[in-house]
Amino acid sequence: MIYAYPCDLRQDEDGWFIASFPDVPQAITGGPDRSEALYLASDALAVALAGHVLEGNDIPEPGERAVGQEMVAVPTVVAAKLALYSAMRAQQVTKVELARRLGVSEAAVRRLVNPDHRSHIGQVNKALAAVGHSLVVEVVPA
Repeated sequence: MIYAYPCDLRQDEDGWFIASFPDVPQAITGGPDRSEALYLASDALAVALAGHVLEGNDIPEPGERAVGQEMVAVPTVVAAKLALYSAMRAQQVTKVELARRLGVSEAAVRRLVNPDHRSHIGQVNKALAAVGHSLVVEVVPA
């Protein structure tokens, strides 16, 4: 899955740009200009999706981009952690089982799955491999 979501960007009555996500309504932010609002939108999206992980919910699928919408991606490490969490849920792999596969503690796996915890991308990639997945990074023009 690609962790980039369609974003609605509108200007409010005070001139601020408000960014919101139809597929992740908990994610909303704004900025004094279009560029800043989109920059902050990535963080707001990451925080909202982290909430889904912390609550034990599925990660919402991004919908199709409509005319006038921007696509906003979460940071790479967050995307990898969301993919790990989703793969574990789909395969019903517990944190204890993943810890066993990786030869680490269950606490280490809790940190790897938590989007709010800083982790090295290599560690998350190794965990993804343990559930039969791999990380691919794509760079596209802005």
